[in-house]
Amino acid sequence: MKKLTILITTILISLSSQAQQIDYYLDSGYIAEGYDVTEYFNNKTVEGSKSYVTTHDGAKYKFTSQANLDTFKANPDKYVPQYGGYCAYALATNGKKVDADPETFEIRDGKLYMFYNSWGKNTLKSWKKEGPSTLKPKADRNWENVKYKS
Repeated sequence: MKKLTILITTILISLSSQAQQIDYYLDSGYIAEGYDVTEYFNNKTVEGSKSYVTTHDGAKYKFTSQANLDTFKANPDKYVPQYGGYCAYALATNGKKVDADPETFEIRDGKLYMFYNSWGKNTLKSWKKEGPSTLKPKADRNWENVKYKS
């Protein structure tokens, strides 16, 4: 029985160490290109400082102050961008991970969603026009298929 317990424990440790890592959009090495994710919930886009950095789930975050860093650490899941910080609209409409603009975002149902906004294409506008209640479930399903690093 003791050998069986050791074998099972060894297998579980081996499997957990091989768990796949979620693929976060880390332009410049940080979530949201280094913008303070807690400030989005104040409807602000503010770049964080290298003085206030933490890592959560393998991704680095910057903050504007120790207070914001502490707020994040107290409840990181509240502030982590949905879909790894990739464009929510692109995930909903074509199932692909597309870069997001850190200044184009929406807080919906207490969650942070990021969007592509470049070359005259603002996907947040498309998201709102086409209806988040229709698009979000599609993005959720598609994210399940692409969320892990390949």
